[in-house]
Amino acid sequence: MRAPFPRHTRLAILTASLLALGGCNFFGSDDTAEKELVQRIEPTQNDGSVQMLLPDFAQLVQNEGPAVVNIQAAKAPRNSADNSMDLNQVPESDPFYEFFKRLVPNMPEIPQDDDGSESNFGSGFIISPDGYILTNAHVVSGMGNIKVLLNDKREYPAKLIGSDPQSDVALLKIEANELPVVKIGNPKDLKPGEWVAAIGAPFGFDNSVTAGIVSAKGRSLPNENYTPFIQTDVAINPGNSGGPLFNLKGQVVGINSQIYSRSGGFMGISFAIPIDVAMNVADQLKTTGKVQRGQLGVIIQEVSYDLAKSFGLEKASGALIAKVMPNSPAAQAGLQVGDIVRSVNGEEVRASSDLPVMVGALPPGTEVTLEIWRKGETATVKVKLGSTAQTTAGNDAAPDNSGFPAETQGFVVEEAGLVLQSSAHSGRPRLIVSRVTGPAERAGLKRGDEIIAVGQLAVEDEAGFRSALAAAGKNVPLLVQRGGDTLFLALNLQ
Repeated sequence: MRAPFPRHTRLAILTASLLALGGCNFFGSDDTAEKELVQRIEPTQNDGSVQMLLPDFAQLVQNEGPAVVNIQAAKAPRNSADNSMDLNQVPESDPFYEFFKRLVPNMPEIPQDDDGSESNFGSGFIISPDGYILTNAHVVSGMGNIKVLLNDKREYPAKLIGSDPQSDVALLKIEANELPVVKIGNPKDLKPGEWVAAIGAPFGFDNSVTAGIVSAKGRSLPNENYTPFIQTDVAINPGNSGGPLFNLKGQVVGINSQIYSRSGGFMGISFAIPIDVAMNVADQLKTTGKVQRGQLGVIIQEVSYDLAKSFGLEKASGALIAKVMPNSPAAQAGLQVGDIVRSVNGEEVRASSDLPVMVGALPPGTEVTLEIWRKGETATVKVKLGSTAQTTAGNDAAPDNSGFPAETQGFVVEEAGLVLQSSAHSGRPRLIVSRVTGPAERAGLKRGDEIIAVGQLAVEDEAGFRSALAAAGKNVPLLVQRGGDTLFLALNLQ
């Protein structure tokens, strides 16, 4: 005979049973619309731990699903007479071949979601009753014939109001009224580990629901400087692009945009555009048909733990300025290489990737107040933002550090593990690294690097370098030019 359940276990089972029998309508009224779909049981363990039940997304799908749409975009008008699937496009070795042949003979062709073909398939969602729809820019990019299929099977031609490739957001418009709309949430309230759900049309299977958790926030992806992506483990596949990501309150917190995959299919990592970023883009597209972003005119890098120590900071946070572009708003405001931007208008810059997002969300011409860390002290600088469309004047070509001039004079900095070549090549004094060992090697210095500054003191010769190194202490930030880039490296002499 099995031992009876402990009291706290019986309580959990009883609570779960009551919830199951109660048939709670979490979206029945305005008062209940904000209630989450997960119930929390009060601490029942001796250690104060909390037991949780899994969420039920059925009510979310029932109430929010009608505002989710399928999108078909083609480069040329489709032949409406040919609605059947061409089985020749599905190899007989495909495990779904017999399924399509026997059970779904009239199913539309399975889309590949922007694979470079003549048509794209994706998802979207309605944000206003008069027919404005958000989706991904890559779903409709280069397409002239866009069709929207509503949840109730109605079809409408759609007009592209505008798209923004940098954020991968597009705004569509259909001629319809009194449409169901989604509720907009605040992605800043999301926390890693929180449940989320996606509704879309993966591989053409419309109204498909997948769920998972928020894996991380504020993810930076290559060539995506203005979007702090939400990373989830929600299953996202071709056809889901442009669809909504919901929180447990039934609010849209993101647009499903990208996946990390080596196979082309879902591998457990997907990325969504935060809805506040998307709505900002949508408002600009609706008003002006284009998107403008504020710009400082700096090149930044992450503040590592070692760099934070070398600059005298207690924690590794902020955005370190590695280069100030000529004639830029930053240059005009007096920002300097080596400044660490710690806040914008009082909002903390936790990581370097935060700065482009915060500045890019503001229109050009806006004056912002930056709190910076400069030479061991806090200061404030006011900057009038420029536009990302502006170009800066000046010759940014980097010197060729691949070799050394014939007329050079070398010297050894033993405590740093450096051998430097001092030269006046190209008409100006230069300090080129010719050998690294010990501390210099651990700092990441490489042969051919040019040392521009120690801390925020420019150095051009042996005397200047040794003097600046002695004054910098044991943790030394070195500004290095490598190829066409400038970056700071932390030299630890302890």
